Parts: sequence; C-alpha cells; structure tokens
Amino acid sequence: MRPAVFLDRDGTLNEEVDYLHKADELVLIPGAAAAVARLNAKGIPVVVVTNQSGIGRGYYGMADFEQVMARMADLLHREGAHMDAVYVAPHHEQGVGDFAHPDHPDRKPNPGMLQRAAGEHGLDLARSWMVGDKDIDLAAGRAAGCRVALVRTGYGRSVDGSLADLVAEDLAGAVEGILAAWS
Repeated sequence: MRPAVFLDRDGTLNEEVDYLHKADELVLIPGAAAAVARLNAKGIPVVVVTNQSGIGRGYYGMADFEQVMARMADLLHREGAHMDAVYVAPHHEQGVGDFAHPDHPDRKPNPGMLQRAAGEHGLDLARSWMVGDKDIDLAAGRAAGCRVALVRTGYGRSVDGSLADLVAEDLAGAVEGILAAWS
C-alpha cells in the first residue's frame, strides 16, 4: 500500500466560486498545477475529494460537475499534471431525493470518500495527507487517519489552523512541506 495526497477542490486547487458548476468559471489557483505535477512526478497518487451540496440541493446536475472536472483535468494536463481519482459527495441535509441525508458518511467532515479511495486504490491512509482550506477538510483527513495540511487560499485565510499538522500559503507550499515530511 502506498501513501497518497488527498486534495479538496474548491479553494485548494481552484479559486473559490460559490456553487461552481460552469466549466468556464473554473480558474486554477496559481502554482496548483505545478504542485500536482510535482506529486505526479514522484509517483504519489493525487485524489480529489469534494463536497458538492449544489448537486444535492438541485442547483446544478452531475453533468455540470463532470464538465467542470473535465476542464480541470485539461488545465492540469496542459501543465503536465493529472488527478488519479476524483470522489464527490453530493449529499446534504437540505438535499432532494436520494441526496437528502443529514450526515452521509462521504460528506466531509466524515471520512467516507478517503476510506473508499483507499480501499479502491490500495492507499495507506496512515501515511497519507489531506490538504484543504476548511476545518471540515482537516477533520475528514483526521477521521481517516491521515496527516492534514491547511492552505491559506480559499476559505483558509480565516481558519485558525489549530487542527493542521502543516499550514502553508498555498498548495505549492503544502506539497513542499509534505514531501519534506516524507523524506
């Protein structure tokens, strides 16, 4: 089993946009693609784990999410980077239909997406890191048994960082710190 780096999407990889669902509104945070490429070059799996309550609430559909992720994959590819897997939790307590769930195991701060990824891809959670811009990202990583890094992009500017093993200005800084911790 190998370690991985789990990444939150909005505010960590891309600029925060409330309920991002239009591919042309996706803007990667400067340096994010290069940081992912650095992990890729070392053979470290990069897994995106993202809550998307907008799907659950009916604001947009899974097809919109998939178009955004296809654009993200394209933008990363242009800089020699890729995601190894993407997991989405569309559930929300105010969701509709199958997405109405007060505390779905996949929805961060719960660790379900990370645990599922670990099982499906042979990942060692105890040696892995979760990187995000919110306390719920860090809590999900902790609950899964990972070390956690807070980035000061997105909502991370207003998070105190007390839950984090590492605090960095952006994803590039987090990757640098993670790689140093592994060496």
